[in-house]
Amino acid sequence: MPQQDLFDDPSVIPAVASDAPLAARMRPRTFDEFVGQEHLTALGAAFRKAVEADRLGSIIFWGPPGVGKTTLAEIIARATSARFERISAVSAGVADLRRVVEAARQHRNRQVSSKTILFIDEIHRFNKGQQDAILPVVEDGTVTLIGATTENPSFEVNAALISRSRVYVLNALTDDEIGLVVDQALCDVERGLAGLVVLKPEARDGIVVLANGDARTALNILEQSAAAAEGSEVTLELVREVAQRKMMLYDKGGEQHYDIISALHKSVRGSDVDASLYWLARMLEGGEDPLYLARRIVRMASEDIGLADPHALTLTMAAQQAVHFIGMPEGALALAEAVAYLAAAPKSNALYKAYGEVQRDVRETRTDPVPLHLRNAPTKLMKGLGYGKGYKYAHDFEEGLVHQENLPEGLAGRRFYEPTDRGFEAKLGERLRLIREKWLSGD
Repeated sequence: MPQQDLFDDPSVIPAVASDAPLAARMRPRTFDEFVGQEHLTALGAAFRKAVEADRLGSIIFWGPPGVGKTTLAEIIARATSARFERISAVSAGVADLRRVVEAARQHRNRQVSSKTILFIDEIHRFNKGQQDAILPVVEDGTVTLIGATTENPSFEVNAALISRSRVYVLNALTDDEIGLVVDQALCDVERGLAGLVVLKPEARDGIVVLANGDARTALNILEQSAAAAEGSEVTLELVREVAQRKMMLYDKGGEQHYDIISALHKSVRGSDVDASLYWLARMLEGGEDPLYLARRIVRMASEDIGLADPHALTLTMAAQQAVHFIGMPEGALALAEAVAYLAAAPKSNALYKAYGEVQRDVRETRTDPVPLHLRNAPTKLMKGLGYGKGYKYAHDFEEGLVHQENLPEGLAGRRFYEPTDRGFEAKLGERLRLIREKWLSGD
């Protein structure tokens, strides 16, 4: 990173060039200019009061892109007249941290009452060693940390660092808030596009939808559309052409991945076909690996439908083969077919519960030997030891049914699987009742 001497300008935030992107030029400079996050920025909000009283310690902002994490960090720096050092965890290393820390120490020695704010963007991208290197200087007050992350800090930021910071959650902007951001840019003579572009109402609505809660995206689309219009009106068709596709709030390696697959699974389990198809499409349109989805859908067939509809597993395996065979985007329809079928199918977790009970007993009880009558006896010695003795060959009995204890001695009589009365499992349950009654009768 380039060296900066910030002692000359403790106000810290450099001016934005007149030819900078619109999103940079329109970045709010005060709480009153800020749009959204009312729980933090509204007049009288505890967070805002703490900033204005210069009582805010180290913090971590957690939220999706384009909702104001960097902007709030700069507003804090301005409000407190602190030195402001910014690094990105994408490109910075330990050497950059050492440089910032040394500069903060020197400045603290020169001006005892002054402090340095260290803003680390994408802090989740620092490894454990890099995050550990920040701890001592946060603890001793050399720097006040402001971290920004789009990932859940519970999983991506060291617990020790979280314990020394307060986490603030920022939300995606609402459509009304995105609309206000666009309107501000159209009305601002100094920094915005006032007098330079005419935006048709339906084009404005299109930008709001395409931005998907991301103010930066909204302003980028607006600026690019205005440039493409070349003095003409900005139409909805032009906005769509410029944007190409809606910005999807989805990170297939992050929390969105886990949240949406959970929503898909629970929608299938809840027999909600429409929600199931929606969450499937959200993942596919967001770039999720279709074979990952196929694997999860196969799991749903066994976990939540089970023997209430044995065909469910066959259908999901066929969907997996279809995706593998024809690829995407055509394979999406096979996954949609499987998801819709699973959601509409009768539900049973009886097999899932039964196998869980079996696993628990295998792990927690004695590993008893196989009963002698169930063992093969390929040699004379083994026959002499009783291997296979007393085994009843089921096909020699009426209806192919015979009662004999096939579990180890310590688990004799244990029942794991109790079918429900749903779908095919109801028929299976009736047959199991007849079998068990026959066993009890001694037949």
